[in-house]
Amino acid sequence: MALYEHVFLARQDLAQAQVDALAATATSIIEDNGGKVLKTETWGLRSLAYKIAKNRKAHYVMLEFSAPGPVVAELERQTQINEDVIRYMTIKIETHESGPSVMMRKTERKPRRDRDDDSSSES
Repeated sequence: MALYEHVFLARQDLAQAQVDALAATATSIIEDNGGKVLKTETWGLRSLAYKIAKNRKAHYVMLEFSAPGPVVAELERQTQINEDVIRYMTIKIETHESGPSVMMRKTERKPRRDRDDDSSSES
């Protein structure tokens, strides 16, 4: 079976319980058709780069799964019908990442240096 990542964006006015229900529905579609969901990540409510269907924000959810090809067609068909999903994308991948995805990892930033420190080192 091939490996896939499916990301969908749900409307901003949905409650978290409704977003979880959408993820559960997608999981059941995959499993009922012979696939296996390996990981589900909810990335939360995030700002969009541009308005989509009058929404400035959306709930992001990612599913990693393995399934035969027809399962993807059925998942995308069902997702397209759902009015709560404003965008979705499914991609075929070689291997799944171990651990959390890039979106879930916390970025470590170095503290900013003061300008005074830079000017004193130049003299």
